[in-house]
Parts: sequence; structure tokens; C-alpha cells
Amino acid sequence: MQKVLILGAGMVAKPIITYLLEKGYHITVASPNNEDAESMLGNHPNGVAVNWSMKKQEELDKMIKEHDLTVSLLPWVFHIIVAKKCITHKKNMVTTSYVKPEMKALHAKAKEAGIIILNEVGLDPGIDHMSAMRIIDHVHANDGKIEEFYSICGALPAPEAADNPFRYKFSWSPKGVILAGNNDGRYLRQEQVVDVATEDLFKKPLRVDFPNVGPLEVYPNRDSLPYIDLYGIPEAKTMMRGTFRHPGWCESMDAMKKINLLSCDALDLSGKTYAEMIAILIGEQNGENIREKTARFLDITTDAHSIKAMDWLGLFDSTPMNRQEETPFEVVSDRMIEKMMLGEHQRDMVAMQHVFLASFPDGKKELIKSSMLDFGTLATDTAVARTVALPAAVSVEMILNRDIQNTGVHIPVTPEIYNPILDKLEEMDIKMVEEFGLPVKETI
Repeated sequence: MQKVLILGAGMVAKPIITYLLEKGYHITVASPNNEDAESMLGNHPNGVAVNWSMKKQEELDKMIKEHDLTVSLLPWVFHIIVAKKCITHKKNMVTTSYVKPEMKALHAKAKEAGIIILNEVGLDPGIDHMSAMRIIDHVHANDGKIEEFYSICGALPAPEAADNPFRYKFSWSPKGVILAGNNDGRYLRQEQVVDVATEDLFKKPLRVDFPNVGPLEVYPNRDSLPYIDLYGIPEAKTMMRGTFRHPGWCESMDAMKKINLLSCDALDLSGKTYAEMIAILIGEQNGENIREKTARFLDITTDAHSIKAMDWLGLFDSTPMNRQEETPFEVVSDRMIEKMMLGEHQRDMVAMQHVFLASFPDGKKELIKSSMLDFGTLATDTAVARTVALPAAVSVEMILNRDIQNTGVHIPVTPEIYNPILDKLEEMDIKMVEEFGLPVKETI
């Protein structure tokens, strides 16, 4: 029986554990959250939970050596340590994380060891790469060119669960979602590079009418320019990756950023209330009438949506925070986690859409859309967990069956990798719906 080591038992681990157990593999889940690991394994005879953390390096070395393949669901900073041990013991490895330069630098050593380290095989990155390359390769095979490409993804509450002013609930990595609001953005639009400073990230979002959902807003997702080379589309005049949110999020987050509520700079908040923290951030002497003072600072009315959102979150309350030296980010993210977690029987959803404008030698232009909508709940598997973990699970099965024989450090952008994974995901009802020949005017 082939043995798979899974490092980490976080919010996306359960679907990959269940899938591989059902396929007859022996699964070891190593995590500091031993109870979570045991719950996910469900007393399966082929499953073992190990209480482990990255401090136990000798134990990690031994576990990797004893298994046929290692899946790292750890924070990305630990992947390099795991990868080096996999190379030493000539064991394959899978992650759902972005390839960092340090990982890419291991390509030659992984090839020499005869193993594959397959990264970015989750949702975003993962399904986005694979579904994009399926369309791009199709267009190129027909002598076409990709003139415009928008790739947008969002992990969101289903419309009926988006019932707070932010219209957002967390089904994965809450602090990571909020911290991403401090990113900047960069993309190419009509041959012009557009740089978006972090303070402007949530200003002027694009709008998309998503099938069976309704209007969603789009803001830039980090630096889109490297994807021109990654996807082999040097002809592209537009290349933009974006993030979907329900209307309400961008306006509220933009106002909070103006007040520095996402700042990671520590303040002395000893004995302060939430209202008094806001007063410090906007240069006021005290927290009295803080709602009106905040609206005046932002040059908006007191009934503006963003003011209502901050009020709902409790940021204008005269309640003591019971903090010492702390960052506004920690205070705000803790409040959001307290009030904005997805309920057990509420649905989350993943919405993904690619929009291509393709041109062909005969002068014809064609708009192509590829869209996916997936729902889940905490009581079953969340849509985020399904769409992150199941592509990784399928890739593990393919590697162990030797359906993938590449060696080195890779991501799933070649047909021999992405086609079988996408086909298998469709059997599990994770499917991109592709529409060809749409009117050019329907571009974003």
C-alpha cells in the first residue's frame, strides 16, 4: 500500500484526506492540531494522526523517508525545508502554494533526484492556471492570439449568506484575507502598465455580472505581468488578475485603509476603547461623537455604507479593548473574525471567471469566457476546501500512478498535467463552463 504524508490539518485538509483514503492509500496526517487530524481521518484503518510541529526536524526527516509522497499544506515559508528533505530521500512532493524563487532554485536538484515537486495545484493558484491554459492552448492551436485576458477569482459567502455590511464571511485563513488588503497591484491594460498603490487598491473596482450570482466587484490581485510569460502569451495587450467581492467590501475596506485600520504599526492602546483607537488614528483628542468625526475625516456622510460597516463592526463603541501595545490590524481582524465567520449551515462559494479576447489570421475576433461556481458548507466541505484540496489530491494520485512522470519543480501549465486533473475534477462537479463565440462587446 502506497503511503502519503500530509503536513498540516488546517481548513482545507479534509477533502484531500478523504479522497486519498477512499482511493486506498495509507495516510499520515502530521499536525500540532492532533484532534483536528483525528477528526478528519474519522477512525479510518488506513489513517494515522501524528502530533508534530516544524520544531521536530528529525521526526520530519524520518516521516518523509518512510512515505512515498509528501503533501505540504503548511504555511509557504516551510515548504523549502520540506522540499530539501524530499530531494534528499528522493520522494515526490505536492503543494498548493505559489512557487517562490527559493523553490524554483531547487529545480535541478529535484531533477537529479528523479522526483517532481508539483506546486500551485490548488484553486488560485491551481485551477486558474489549468483552466486558463486549456483555453490558451486551444486558441494557439488554431493560429489565434490572446489579445486580452482577465482572470478573476473570489472565495465568498453565497449571496444569501452575505448578510452583513461587508457582505463577506470567512471560510479560510481570516487574517490572510484581511492582510491581503495591504497589497498593491499591477496589471497591463491596452498595452499600458497600470500600477495601483496599496492605498488605492479598493478604489474604482471593476464590475462583473456573474451568472447565477449577480453583480460582483473586482480589484487587482497583486502583480499580473509575470503571467504573460507564464502563460506564453507575449502578444497580450491586456493581462489582469483580479479578486471578486460582493459590492460593499471594496467601499468599506477603502475607508478603513484611509484611517490606517489595516496598519501593522503598533500603538499604545492601554486602557483605550475602540472609539478612542479611532480617535488616535484620525487625530482627534477623544472618542466622543466618533462616528461623526470619522465621517468628517473621510469627507463622507454619516449614513455612508462604509460608516455603517465600521459601526456594525463595533469600531465606534466605547467598550474597552483590553489591549496593551497592539496594531490596528490585529484589533480589526480580531473583530472581523468574531463577527464574520461563516455559519455551519451557511453556504460559501468560489467564483472564478476567465475572459479572453482572441484574434485570428482571417481578422475574426472572438470573446471567450470560462466560468466556475462552486458551493459548500462548514457542515460538509466548504467550496474553498474542495477547490483547493481536490486538485492536489488528484495530482497525488497521478504521480503515484506514474501518470505524471515529469521531474523537477513544476506548476500545472502543461497539457499532460492539466487535462487529466481538470477532467477528474469535472467528475466531482468542479467544472469550468466554457463559452466561445461571444460578442466582443461583452469584454470587461
